Amino acid sequence: MGLNFINKLTKSASPSYDEKERENVSVNSTDGLGTEPRILEAGDPHESDSSMLNLGNGEIIDKTSDDRKQIGVMSAVFLIFNRMVGTGIFATPSTIYLLSGSVGLALIMWVVGALIAGAGLMVYLEWGTTIPKNGGEKNYLEYVYRKPKFLITAMFASYVFLLGWAAPNSVIFGEYILNAAEVEVTRWNQRGIGLGCLTFCFLIHSISVKWGLRLQNFLGVFKLIVIALITIVGWVALGGGLKHVKDPHANFRNAFSGSEKATGYGIVMALYNVIWSFIGYSNANYALSEAKNPVRTLKIAGPLALIMVAIFYMFCNISYFAVVPREQIGESGRILAATFFRVAFNESAEKAMSVFVALSALGNVLSVIFSQGRIIQELGREGVLPFSSFFASNKPFNSPFPGLFEHYCVSIIILLAPPPGDAYNFISNLITYPLSAINVVVSLGLLWVHFDKWRHARNPNLPPSMFADFNPPIKATIPVTVFFMLASLYLVVAPFLSPDADQSVYKDLPYWLHCVVGIGLFVAGAIYWLFWAIICPKLFNYKLVKQTVIGSDGWSRTVINRVKKDEVAHGDEF
Repeated sequence: MGLNFINKLTKSASPSYDEKERENVSVNSTDGLGTEPRILEAGDPHESDSSMLNLGNGEIIDKTSDDRKQIGVMSAVFLIFNRMVGTGIFATPSTIYLLSGSVGLALIMWVVGALIAGAGLMVYLEWGTTIPKNGGEKNYLEYVYRKPKFLITAMFASYVFLLGWAAPNSVIFGEYILNAAEVEVTRWNQRGIGLGCLTFCFLIHSISVKWGLRLQNFLGVFKLIVIALITIVGWVALGGGLKHVKDPHANFRNAFSGSEKATGYGIVMALYNVIWSFIGYSNANYALSEAKNPVRTLKIAGPLALIMVAIFYMFCNISYFAVVPREQIGESGRILAATFFRVAFNESAEKAMSVFVALSALGNVLSVIFSQGRIIQELGREGVLPFSSFFASNKPFNSPFPGLFEHYCVSIIILLAPPPGDAYNFISNLITYPLSAINVVVSLGLLWVHFDKWRHARNPNLPPSMFADFNPPIKATIPVTVFFMLASLYLVVAPFLSPDADQSVYKDLPYWLHCVVGIGLFVAGAIYWLFWAIICPKLFNYKLVKQTVIGSDGWSRTVINRVKKDEVAHGDEF
């Protein structure tokens, strides 16, 4: 299987960890500094160290010093904002309108999407403030679904490892750049420019975390200005201030006319596109080890970013419908924002807007690569991935370079593989579908935690709950969690409904393809786990032992070692 059952480890550090500081660390490691990593066992004094937090399920969370942390409230806001506001609000409203059948129903889709995102944010705030550690969903799934050991982690790892989240907005970056240059969009010039976008984002986050964050923050402010500009232009149009817009209220008369054409498949795919535009509300959860005061940071940054985005999304849609005639909305496809400025002003404004949207896509790709690289690094620290020590490393630039590089490579494949015309829709749906499945499992797990604690509290004769240590600073509430779970479950089941011939989101691909591929990712993870954790140990007479070690950087990480069955092992055996 190519898995490195590591007995020697490279370091796994925060990207803010300083090289000079590493030279002064006396903790042992085998990361090339000539010493061994020390195993953290039960009763170890480091368990109560101020730099460690024992979660109670064998998991140790780093409580790192402030000088290793770079993400404050504003950086977290823009980390979330940049991830959410990519090209969705510029590229998907046309598709959402066509699938919904009417202006009124399209606007309702955006409201429903905002409510689902709000419920999801509350669920992830509860998890993130309880487990303030890099990795996001990986940590929450492992906390709840502890048996079979690491099965859930392997399935999640397959999803993260094999999907290129940065690809869709790289496609849009290329399309809008070509539109601004008045060059005909072809399969390869669009994707060639997208490849350049991917490469730039990968390099800047690999070489300089600080400058990558600065550029993200700058583009976050820039995107805020762009969507504010669209909003203001729409208001001016509704007030009769644009001479090129003869009747800004036309699309709002009989706003629900055409809704009867919407199908179950059309509604769910419209919601998919809306939720694709809202993906990212949990983006700060992937880098909480690097956040200053993570509970306070999440509590402020999450709601602030989501509320801003939800309000601006609604205003932008109203502006589109106020300025662009219905037939042009349907025909505009992914360049609706550029069409909006052409109708409102002139072709020069259309070119300028195309550049603005391309820069927005660039900011989103930066944010996606930043977070996905850290998830892969965290999976490497867990010891589940093949060559885990490689992916856990911060070499050579004191950044999660191996994780960033892996995501870069997969994104290139996904960028180049789909047929022309279907690339953007297939990639975005392929990412959204398995994410909806994960959201079902994450929210169901949160409900189980609360039920198990309630059950043990009511019956004092039962042993302590396995989740007794779960005391969240922020609570999503049961109704909100149930709503999020049911909404996510609907998004998992409904895409299997057969669409009408004219409502499939694909031109050449089967309507169910993204569902099957998404499920296949999880199945691949389960098969990998079966060989790695069950079959190979039996065939070669060894056992896997989970240990927590402290590296030269002072950070802990979970390591899975291969030990002969007759040997005494320190750690948690499978």
